[in-house]
Amino acid sequence: MSSVPERSAVDREYTWDLESIYASDDDWEVAFEAASGLVEELADYEGRAVEDAETLLEVLELRERLMRRVSTVYAYARMRSDEDTTDQGYQAMAARAGSLASEASAAASFLEPELQTLSREEFEAMVESVPELETYDHYVDDVLRMTAHTRSAEVESLLAELGEVTGAPGEVYSMLSDADMTFPTVEDADGKPVEITQSNVVNLLRRSDRAFRKRVYEAYFDEWETVRNTVAAAYKNSVKADVKLARAREYETAREAALDGPNVPVEVYDTLVETVEAELDGLHRYLELKRGALDVEQLRMWDLYAPLAGEEPELPYEEATDYVVDALAPIGEEYRSRVAEGLDSRWVDVYENDGKRSGAYSGGTYDTQPFILMNYQEDVSSMYTLAHELGHSMHSELTKESQPYVYSGYEIFVAEVASTVNEALLTDHLLETVEDTTLRRHVLNEFLERVRSTLYRQTLFAEFEARTHELEENGEALTADRLDELYYGLKERYYEPAVVDDRIAREWMRIPHFYRAFYVYQYATGISAALAIADRILTEGEPAAADYRAFLRRGSRGYPLELLSVAGVDMSEPTPVERALASYRERTEELAAELE
Repeated sequence: MSSVPERSAVDREYTWDLESIYASDDDWEVAFEAASGLVEELADYEGRAVEDAETLLEVLELRERLMRRVSTVYAYARMRSDEDTTDQGYQAMAARAGSLASEASAAASFLEPELQTLSREEFEAMVESVPELETYDHYVDDVLRMTAHTRSAEVESLLAELGEVTGAPGEVYSMLSDADMTFPTVEDADGKPVEITQSNVVNLLRRSDRAFRKRVYEAYFDEWETVRNTVAAAYKNSVKADVKLARAREYETAREAALDGPNVPVEVYDTLVETVEAELDGLHRYLELKRGALDVEQLRMWDLYAPLAGEEPELPYEEATDYVVDALAPIGEEYRSRVAEGLDSRWVDVYENDGKRSGAYSGGTYDTQPFILMNYQEDVSSMYTLAHELGHSMHSELTKESQPYVYSGYEIFVAEVASTVNEALLTDHLLETVEDTTLRRHVLNEFLERVRSTLYRQTLFAEFEARTHELEENGEALTADRLDELYYGLKERYYEPAVVDDRIAREWMRIPHFYRAFYVYQYATGISAALAIADRILTEGEPAAADYRAFLRRGSRGYPLELLSVAGVDMSEPTPVERALASYRERTEELAAELE
């Protein structure tokens, strides 16, 4: 894409239907004020939440009404601001909504410390007298297990109020990368100027013209060099915040604190890193295949995204949606038809526009339809991204149908499973039904690239995060030079057959997920679990699909490893990771045969 349109130039049918939330910004203001009123009402219960069973139920239900309203107010403002990150009016709305969310969290912060004054037996006695409290059994169990790391109501309120402050490094980074940074324009082989953006850079690096890829790569990372110290300062302070918050809650490390939230053993993280690093030969084999297919003496960093089957075929959005919908049939007809209906109901904001937030995500709340932000580029990768985000959306939809609000969310550890199951089924469907040799090669290439970027690359990121937090915890300075050095060493080990240059040492600067500490490893565990689940569905049929749908409908009513066991996967063992790595090697050889 050589030019990016203004928001007003995008056809309405390709934009998400935010009017289904609030018909106008004035309606949003009314909802904002109503939610603000509930903040004060909830605060009045402080100090008496557990005085009796009836009061406890009142508090829990009031908190849910508040949080449901706040989440919808915030989601609308955020999505409006994401449509055009340079729109100061919507930026202000998003900031107000963020402040309201912090106020609501602060107002509710007394609840969990007061719950933790109860014993398990006392809560069960309350359930006997007020059976409606049974709904909250798992929630209370989760609260009680965190007793050792929950501070007094006063401290919890302060920590909640500091949410905006501790999140400031990520906000600064987001505004810098999405709104303020402008990337150079480079010439293609015909001398035409091509604008580089955060959303299209990877797509440009997929072009067949190697000299063009090099120009894009160098221009893109040279621009990051101009903000190197700013980004290093933002990330350093983000890590500091993680460490200080973990210590405030009496954890030994920030990683332990992050994983204890969803109740995932630290050993799962370590097993992932150790298993992947022990089998880097699969990635190295793929890189050698790529070097040979591209017919280059040395594989360079600007070659990593280059497809192995020539210029990519164009995939119009409508064609991609047809492929995705058909691929999801093995999960069940109801699931497939719900996806098709959603795509026709403006769930998706499809195309890039000037100022739009880069990347993609699935949003929405318990009281709205799903919403998906895309920056569709008419290629195979964008089709897979659509399938990915639809997995998140359908997970939310099935959970909302089956669970009360308190369990409507889900931990990221399991969230990435739903998205990646869709990707795996899409790969199988396309390889089974598509005869076009070029598209088949690109599908295999896309699968291998997604596993590379989701399993190998995210594990590399996971080790980078672990190391940066360890450095901070040990009192070592996180300078730009130190961060570059650390990242370069990891890249060199993982990508051994390729030439690792100084520019790629800056790649850590372009990763927004680093501002949500210890988030990215879950992409790697998620794809491992997803490949196992997809394999079960394709080999066992409806019984496995039914188990998977049951998993989706559980939401967060259970701990992550327990929930995945419903779908037939044991993530306490290295087996799913090992199987995913074996699948990668198998698909690599399949592509090698196709290329012959």
